[in-house]
Amino acid sequence: MKDFRKLKVWQKAHLLTLKVYEVTRKFPREALYGLTGQMRKSSSSAPTNIAEGCGRGSDLEFGRFLQIAMGSASELEYQLILARDLTYLDETEYEDLDRDTAEVKRMLARLIGKLKADR
Repeated sequence: MKDFRKLKVWQKAHLLTLKVYEVTRKFPREALYGLTGQMRKSSSSAPTNIAEGCGRGSDLEFGRFLQIAMGSASELEYQLILARDLTYLDETEYEDLDRDTAEVKRMLARLIGKLKADR
């Protein structure tokens, strides 16, 4: 069992989730059960799946949860574009969050690649 808190990708994904929660506080009330909830769920799903994968018994299972985390990060990527286009995010907020999301995806890809190479 791995300690997920020590993984840099988990740390980065957790910080991204905190940022998403912060920026979505200012979204319109009518978006609360729509885009706000979706963005919060997809952003928190990435570190949640990393943590769950660390609690599994094999690298194969860990890799599967990392793939799910990658999918969640990709969902967030689109939701950020939508939030920007709806003018819920300004360009600076969008660029900051998009950059962080891309970094999480790169880190996940490297870790998934390492797990595959170690098999």
